[in-house]
Amino acid sequence: MRHARRRVVRRVTRLAAVGGLLLGGAMVTQAAMASEPPAASAKPLSTAEAAGDSGAALVAKLGTARTAGSWTGRDGRPVVAVTDSGAAEAVRRAGAEAKVVSHSMNELKSATATLRSAPRVAGTAWAVDYRTNRVVVEADSTVSAGDWSRMTQVATGIGGFVHMERTKGTFTTRLNGAQPILSTGGRCSAGYNVTNGQSDFILTAGHCGPSGSIWFADNQGDQQLGKTVSSTFPGNDFSLVQYNSGKAGEGAGVVAIGGGKGVRITGVADAKVGQRVFRSGSTSGLHDGQVTGLNATVNYPEGTVTGLIQTNVCAEPGDSGGPLFSDGIALGVTSGGSGDCTTGGTTFFQPLTKALAALNVRLLVSAQNAGGAQNPSSAPSAAPAQGAAPSAATPGSSAPVTGTAQGQTLLARLTDTRNVGPGLLVIAGSLIALVATRYIRAEQDRRAYQRYYSATWG
Repeated sequence: MRHARRRVVRRVTRLAAVGGLLLGGAMVTQAAMASEPPAASAKPLSTAEAAGDSGAALVAKLGTARTAGSWTGRDGRPVVAVTDSGAAEAVRRAGAEAKVVSHSMNELKSATATLRSAPRVAGTAWAVDYRTNRVVVEADSTVSAGDWSRMTQVATGIGGFVHMERTKGTFTTRLNGAQPILSTGGRCSAGYNVTNGQSDFILTAGHCGPSGSIWFADNQGDQQLGKTVSSTFPGNDFSLVQYNSGKAGEGAGVVAIGGGKGVRITGVADAKVGQRVFRSGSTSGLHDGQVTGLNATVNYPEGTVTGLIQTNVCAEPGDSGGPLFSDGIALGVTSGGSGDCTTGGTTFFQPLTKALAALNVRLLVSAQNAGGAQNPSSAPSAAPAQGAAPSAATPGSSAPVTGTAQGQTLLARLTDTRNVGPGLLVIAGSLIALVATRYIRAEQDRRAYQRYYSATWG
């Protein structure tokens, strides 16, 4: 069994040696970010503490019969969709912008409930677009003409505010190929480090593997990292991998973004429509975009997942489970999507606040001033101030990442395309020709892997 397991892991690893940046999220080996001092404490940041919450507060105050969501405007001011002039005046008095719309949130939710009660069609997704006051239904390339016609009839029966769109590619969670955690069932990115006060865990996507899955930090299947102790998918998409050592180690509150750099994670919040966000992934690197919808439903081939964050951030195979964040505030983990980072696409994320509550764990965060004196470029950044435009958002305050720390995996070095001779760092004294050959083959495998999935994933 041990030899069989190794063969499977090697086979998956060879296909998935996709070059790139060690961006899978929070630390997965205790020394991978050894230069970052340990977090002083594990503490959640209340969603009410995040900037720009006045829009959500106004929606809660006025009620779902008189409002239809809120979002961040181009100037950074909250915009609230309202259904009557009285509600509009209340919003303006509070200092926010009001947009009068035809359909309340109650109507929009009723529409999504009707869609959910219709026969399930894999390859479809829908979310409420607050800014256009519509429910947008998307169908990928796998949806047949007959299913498309039947869904269109359902949408027509609901009303003209349900908009149908065809999208290229395929909505799928099959994003195997990410580093840095591997199992016999495939590979996924780590999302964030969390704790229940007694033991530490990696929080990642639920579709990465069922409870009982064993994860490794090396491509030989020798360095056992941990075991999945809780997994929820479909319905939701989150899981916990418990560290064998019980502790995440140093740098647990930092996520890597490549180039030896990382971002300090200082809290957690709910995403907002219109918010500029960043996603890190081991295949495609660091990318940004906007939140386009909340409470999205996606009908993956494996099952339906609801309550997701919808974005126009690109992603590719191998980015699954990785973190979504903005200004150092954790927002979610990658669930799935369509498209790629050449043509663009749609990517969905499991909200982190919901996962933390369901799993009864809290986020391990980075101390704001950890590490002593810092130069201005790496000084901790505060949460965006009320009124800051979405374009002003940044990933967060920078933190160093030690790429050659003890315990870093062979795979992580061999698949780092920034290294001229990656084998030299792990096989001291090896022939330069051998190193160059391994590097070239890693690059060829990466390109072949991306070409293969460009057809099947988007």
